[in-house]
Amino acid sequence: KSRPPKSRDRGPTSNEDTQTDFAAMNMLGNMAPPSTAVDACLDDGFALDSGLKVTNAGVLLVGGEAFKWRPWIRPGRKEGTFGAGAAGDDQKGVSSPAGKLKNPKGMFEVDKSVWGVLDLVWPKPDLLILGTGERIVPVSPQTRRDIAALGIRIEVQDTRNAAAQFNMLATERGTQQVAAALVPVGWREGK
Repeated sequence: KSRPPKSRDRGPTSNEDTQTDFAAMNMLGNMAPPSTAVDACLDDGFALDSGLKVTNAGVLLVGGEAFKWRPWIRPGRKEGTFGAGAAGDDQKGVSSPAGKLKNPKGMFEVDKSVWGVLDLVWPKPDLLILGTGERIVPVSPQTRRDIAALGIRIEVQDTRNAAAQFNMLATERGTQQVAAALVPVGWREGK
């Protein structure tokens, strides 16, 4: 075990009159953020830089466009209330008792059809940033294969960090090269 230092002295004070202006080092400061940049992650949706507010859904940001995204809705099931035989609960926002994003092993797994927009868009983005909600959730091998089959790499993070990374990379590289699929931070897994 090492001993603690005998002194906290950092040496003599500097006589230099120059200081680093870190704000001047912001190379992206003069670039306008994309209109699809995420301004805020809401409990049940997102506020985008364009002024668009997406509620009761996730968001898929591709090629400078924003799409409402509900990956928890399974094919063949209607959206809406349970009274209509659907998979959602209109009274509780995105907290859908019947919707699932995790497989029995606790991994993020969705139907291949939720990536339909990525299959149609050209040119395809190089990278998909996946925000899995309040916490990072590992992605199932099948979902990884589905995305890889589109020729797209995937980065998985919690939604807040995924949104921040998308904003930075979309500003730096452009919205044609980076896409994001974001689950609302208030999403609760169904039973």
